[in-house]
Amino acid sequence: MLEDEDLRKIVQAMRAVLNAEQSVSGHIAERWLGGQLVMKPGRAGTQEKTIPIEEFFRKIVAVRERLRVLEQRINSHPKLADDDRLQLQEYITRAYGSLTTFNLLFAEAEDRFTGTKGSGDG
Repeated sequence: MLEDEDLRKIVQAMRAVLNAEQSVSGHIAERWLGGQLVMKPGRAGTQEKTIPIEEFFRKIVAVRERLRVLEQRINSHPKLADDDRLQLQEYITRAYGSLTTFNLLFAEAEDRFTGTKGSGDG
């Protein structure tokens, strides 16, 4: 079992990773401006769905913002045990890292999401 000081250091490290990842911001890449996201169903006779790509981009950024709030609430929750807090933060990190799929939408490389492996191409 880890000692309290070890847990504190792990939590600090996790916060640093999350804060670095959460600093992702930016604008949609110019090539996508005015574009559309077209979802074509695999079943014949069903209608495709088209939405403006800027709307989709805003939704991805909104997911990131909600993960930020969730992480802050977990960190400040008075009744969570350290083990539970660490487990929940791990889930957040994984969910946040899943957003690397959408890096192609960002105009600047430095604004892109970074997954847990640090590759940015998760």
